[in-house]
Amino acid sequence: MVGSASRPEHSGRGDPRTGRISPDGTVGIIANPVSGRDVRRVAARGAVSTTEDKRNRIARAVIGAVTAGATRIVAMAEPFGIATGALTDLRIDAEIEIVDVGATVSPTDTIRAVEAMRARGVSVLVTLGGDGTNRTIAGVWPEATLVPMSTGTNNVFPSLTEPTVAGAAAGLVAAGVVDPAACAPQSKLITVTSGKGTSGSCTSQEGRQAGGWTEIALVDAVTLADDFVGNRMPADGERMRQVLVSRAHPASIGLSSLAGLLQPCSFEDDAGVLVNCGPGGYPMRVALAPGLYRTVPVIDHHSVELGETVELRGPAVLSLDGDRERTIGLDEAAIADVQRCGPRVVDVERALELGAAAGVFETSRAPTGDRALNEASRVHYHHADGTPIRDCC
Repeated sequence: MVGSASRPEHSGRGDPRTGRISPDGTVGIIANPVSGRDVRRVAARGAVSTTEDKRNRIARAVIGAVTAGATRIVAMAEPFGIATGALTDLRIDAEIEIVDVGATVSPTDTIRAVEAMRARGVSVLVTLGGDGTNRTIAGVWPEATLVPMSTGTNNVFPSLTEPTVAGAAAGLVAAGVVDPAACAPQSKLITVTSGKGTSGSCTSQEGRQAGGWTEIALVDAVTLADDFVGNRMPADGERMRQVLVSRAHPASIGLSSLAGLLQPCSFEDDAGVLVNCGPGGYPMRVALAPGLYRTVPVIDHHSVELGETVELRGPAVLSLDGDRERTIGLDEAAIADVQRCGPRVVDVERALELGAAAGVFETSRAPTGDRALNEASRVHYHHADGTPIRDCC
């Protein structure tokens, strides 16, 4: 067995000023139990991501992570038993900790799980969810290093990578075998601040201290006319007014795909794109959801440099990575910009290339050596504060 029995006091090794954690072989697992299961499946044709499918993905990712050098796995307990079902009987030579954050199947579950994993010094987070899940994580821990796997409705930020190799990439980075600087570039982040505050520029406290609000998005911030906060149905293209994206590709699905059809913007480009829409614009057919094309009237579009501010005008509802979150009132405006200050995202292919070049998978040189990887693991069940739930430690 690798490591100590429980290590509930683990607070991570890293720079307290940046929130970055030094690699120590710890991989965190956060699976959104309701991603890929919301009401948008009624109006579109998105595939449903089942609990069993998520368990299988977690198991494959953890096997890959341990094979590549991870020695400790930390996962969140939730009512669907996704992580616990995947890990409890998994035979791997690694320490497993299941953290009970009092999950109630709400967005705050992810927030509490990220806080707990950050406190435990998790080096890399493997996430199962869509753009919204990863947006929540970025809001809590913008300095995190992520391997995002797609199971949501909008899946521009996460990838469809095979979980086995995605987990292996996480293990390589978590164990310090490959340098994050070489395979985990920092992502871009859209910050939107109400007119009562100041330009966000990735510092959410500025807007709040000024009496306004600040929100973030990883992929797109969109204003919608005649809509309402909390609406989960696919957007009506005729109601789209401004679309600010950090990245966009013609092959994407969702609101950002409009910009991808007009002016593609990659993860690596030091810019964003703004598309203005509304009555009088020329019609574009856009895949706003899986199996669902809608017409969007486009007025114009242009690049937005990093740090350049954009005024998002009301009256409108503000959609962030596909979720309607805020209202911008009549004669009000919010200030938005795009900055490269989001989480690091592991390039799975690049990480595996670096690991292979270093001979990591040759047993004489691998972090795991030639030891058997199917040893029965010891599972620890803890509360968020690290105290044992049962007599396991």
